[in-house]
Amino acid sequence: MPAPAISHVILAGALIVAVFTVQVFYFYVVDNVYSDMVRRELNEITDYVADTVANLYFLANSTGTDQSLEKTLKLPLDVGGSSFNLEITNQSNYAQKVKAAVQGKSWLNVTSWLPPGLLLDVGKTAMIQSSGKTVVAGCQRVSSRVYVWIAYKE
Repeated sequence: MPAPAISHVILAGALIVAVFTVQVFYFYVVDNVYSDMVRRELNEITDYVADTVANLYFLANSTGTDQSLEKTLKLPLDVGGSSFNLEITNQSNYAQKVKAAVQGKSWLNVTSWLPPGLLLDVGKTAMIQSSGKTVVAGCQRVSSRVYVWIAYKE
């Protein structure tokens, strides 16, 4: 084979390898950008729910009477084109944090902490899935204990 033909074969092979390599790195970057965007949206949702629960707690705790408070939450139908789960996690019935995760991608999750001392109301739902249903966050003070929850509105 003459020298120009070999250099053309080498150049064509290098070009093919470069095209496939760039494509792999492109999809890697796009996936990272998508994950970052979804995490930021989930972070906004968990912060919103945690702040709402904290505000309800401060309202319920500022009065001397036992009462129950609820607030309707305005949540998106999906995040990044995927449904998501939202839950209040607990440890020994004490509400710890609000956690949101994309369905089918459990590694794509975010948490926001709640004020200490809140109890999780076991009689009500503490986990919801994104849908068209109306969701409420609630807080109930019973003597010196404060119970919180998130649930679908009945």
